[in-house]
Amino acid sequence: MKWLAAYREDIRQYTALSGKSAIHQILTQQGLWALMQYRMASAVYRSSLPEALKQLLLMFLVVWQKLIEVITGIHLPYSAEIGKGLYIGHFSHIILSSDVVMGCNCQLSRGVTIGVSGRGEQRGSPIIGDRVYFGANATVAGKIRIGNDAVIGANSLVVCDVPEACTVVGVPAQIIVRQGDESRPSQNGQLR
Repeated sequence: MKWLAAYREDIRQYTALSGKSAIHQILTQQGLWALMQYRMASAVYRSSLPEALKQLLLMFLVVWQKLIEVITGIHLPYSAEIGKGLYIGHFSHIILSSDVVMGCNCQLSRGVTIGVSGRGEQRGSPIIGDRVYFGANATVAGKIRIGNDAVIGANSLVVCDVPEACTVVGVPAQIIVRQGDESRPSQNGQLR
């Protein structure tokens, strides 16, 4: 029951960030509803169940997923790899591609899209490290890597790799802060 342990970590993240009880969070947070559906469907998808049984269960779970998408506006496909402790700050307009890989303890704000982009060998979805924060309406697309502890600013478009512990903003996104660097960006957005 690894999915249940991961879901408990999701709940723990919600309670730590809000200061409210787990029961309150489960009853009121649409992100947790979407995460429960994702965790269960992903567990079935990755299980060693007989193929016929797996397909039957996935059929029902996909119907449940679509219902959750309609209610919450959150699309978490069961084939995506999402680490434990995901926090979805606000419901609605959150879309992840089916082959996204995301580390632990990440945070998604409203309107985040993480998806496929590129052509040929460059086509693919992002690989995201641990503890990455995505601001509202951020879009991260393509066969890129986002390092641990990165911050993706609101309304940013990220189509290139982001090193660990960096903050990026803009369209296209550029690094404005590196951890431990107190410099401020110059007029052209480059660090001094």
